[in-house]
Amino acid sequence: MECGGGGREQQMQIVCVRGGGGGGGGGGGEEDGSSEWDQSSSRSALSLFKEKEEEIERKKLEVREKVFSMLGRVEEETKRLAFIRQELEVMSDPTRREVETIRKRIDKVNRQLKPLGKNCLKKEKEYKACLEAYNEKSNEKATLVNRLMELVGESEQLRMKKLEELNKTVESLY
Repeated sequence: MECGGGGREQQMQIVCVRGGGGGGGGGGGEEDGSSEWDQSSSRSALSLFKEKEEEIERKKLEVREKVFSMLGRVEEETKRLAFIRQELEVMSDPTRREVETIRKRIDKVNRQLKPLGKNCLKKEKEYKACLEAYNEKSNEKATLVNRLMELVGESEQLRMKKLEELNKTVESLY
C-alpha cells in the first residue's frame, strides 16, 4: 500500500505505518520489534500532530488579527464616508438651516397676522361707521350753528328796529 498526497503526506505516512505498511501476514517475532518502532513512530507522529495543531492555531490567530484590523479600517472608512456625506449635504445648500429657520419664523408671523388682520378689518369697519356718525353730527351741528346765527342776526335786526321805533316815539314826545 502506498501512502502520500499533498500537505497531509506526513499524517498519511503515520496512518500507513500503523495500518500495515510492513508486509503480509504477521509473525510472532517481528511484532515485538515493530511495537517498539510503532511506539517511537507514534510519539513522532504525535509531536508532528501537535506541531501542526500549533501552526494551525498560529495561522488562525494571524487571520483573526488581520480580520480585526480590516474591520477597524472598515469602521474608520465608514466614519470618513459619513463625514464626507455630511459635508456634501452642507455644500449643496449651505444656508439650508438659516432658510428653514426663517421659513418657520415667517409661518409663525403669518399665524399671528391672520387674527390681527381680521381685528384690523373689524376695527376699520367700526372706525368708518363712527366717522360717518361723527360727520353726520358735525354737519347737523354746522347747520344748527348757521340757523342760530341767522336767528341771532334776525333777532338783533328786529330789536334794533324796535329800539329805533321806540327811540322815535320817545323823541316825538319831547
